[in-house]
Amino acid sequence: MNSYSQLLRYIKQLAESDYFIKTIVQGDPSNAFLDKAEIYPLLQIDINSGGFTNGSVIVFNVVLTCVQQRDTNKEVDNDRFCKNDNEIDNLNEMLASLNRIWTIMYKDLCDKNITSSENPSFDRILDSYNDRLDGWQLTFDVELPNTELNICTNNAC
Repeated sequence: MNSYSQLLRYIKQLAESDYFIKTIVQGDPSNAFLDKAEIYPLLQIDINSGGFTNGSVIVFNVVLTCVQQRDTNKEVDNDRFCKNDNEIDNLNEMLASLNRIWTIMYKDLCDKNITSSENPSFDRILDSYNDRLDGWQLTFDVELPNTELNICTNNAC
């Protein structure tokens, strides 16, 4: 049973084909942004919970965090709307990356006999972590068929 690793590899493959994303990491988000040598924009994949439904389906909760470092211009600029940084550009690019990944994934899932939440939510990240990161966090559930387990064994059914 390798549903977890297959899902991770699939999302990684989609992220590798994205124009903006330069680094892909997985696991605990509290450790994802600690390395000062990371190359941004970065996508962090976290499959943080799940459940078994009826013995034939595994549900995973997936959180994709896509962030870019904020760059502040040191020149004096009194533009109160755009400020002296690239916050708006970061948010726009990271949302575009997540949207691309989600759209491709949503179309592909049907072919792979996988279902997903149809309306995933995303939350904005502003000037977060220690690296002044901006971006978005997309959260959704996927349901994968559990083909390795048969609950009707030993003539129990």
